[in-house]
Amino acid sequence: MDYILLIVGFVLLVKGADIFVDGSSAIAKYFRIPSFIIGLTIVAFGTSAPEAAVSITAAVTGQNGIAVGNVIGSNLFNLLMVLGACSLIKPCPVQTPILKNEYPLSIIAAIVFIFLAVSHLGASDSVPQTVLQLSRIDGIILLAIFAFFLVSTIQKAKASPAPPEPDGKKPSLPKGVLLSICGLAGIIIGGQLVVNSASQIAASFGISQTLIGLTIVAIGTSLPELVTSIAAAIKGETDIAVGNVIGSNLFNLLFVLSASVTIHPIAVELVSIYDAAILIGASIFTMIPALISRKIGRIWGLSFIFLYGIYTFYILAR
Repeated sequence: MDYILLIVGFVLLVKGADIFVDGSSAIAKYFRIPSFIIGLTIVAFGTSAPEAAVSITAAVTGQNGIAVGNVIGSNLFNLLMVLGACSLIKPCPVQTPILKNEYPLSIIAAIVFIFLAVSHLGASDSVPQTVLQLSRIDGIILLAIFAFFLVSTIQKAKASPAPPEPDGKKPSLPKGVLLSICGLAGIIIGGQLVVNSASQIAASFGISQTLIGLTIVAIGTSLPELVTSIAAAIKGETDIAVGNVIGSNLFNLLFVLSASVTIHPIAVELVSIYDAAILIGASIFTMIPALISRKIGRIWGLSFIFLYGIYTFYILAR
């Protein structure tokens, strides 16, 4: 049954993502909102819903390895696999506002996470030195940064409206909203089916929580980002594809993790700090082609996928 549910989940993810891209594009065109803003917000938040559900549930039930590993693992998968796959389909231009603001903010968010976790090192003799902690205060700090991101994004949308459609016709707003809701429902349900069934399959082989969080759960909850961004790239909506990745990473670190911690303080294994440092390095590396040519080409995309393969080998060997 787990294998059947896994296949059903994949089908829902793929079809839901296709419908969701159509709906969100229609909403963007109706309100004359730039596509990259829609990618950073509506699409990013929608495709990150599985991460939120999984990490918050894991934190509340004391499965800290899954809660933290899911966020870091998902962000690495988004940067290296999702961006890499989209770039192989079609070179992805990176808008200047994303390069100047959201990209650096995603790096700063990872640095803040490390600082907050390490600041608790040695605070309690009862806690092993290989385990750090994030408190509710830490969660509130991350939420404050997330609020700053939302406000600045809304201000940019108001300051730079997209040009009207060439034929002067606006897409149907009710249809766009309905498509977005249906697509998002398929994404969320499919993501849950994939994560739950894959976790059951992995657990039957005796795999640890942290490894499940970094691999099976992280990849499973990132499938919406993968299929949505690929669908967007195929349709020529590369701004949505790139915005979805960066927006999802910000959403994961600043909202998913902070909400998990605010609801229930969580322990962070020291090894997760190493993974967060790798995430920072990957973020900087993926910025290089954007800084050079304002786009991510196929060769760079292939190198991203190769690096993710090396990282996967590293955590399995570890």
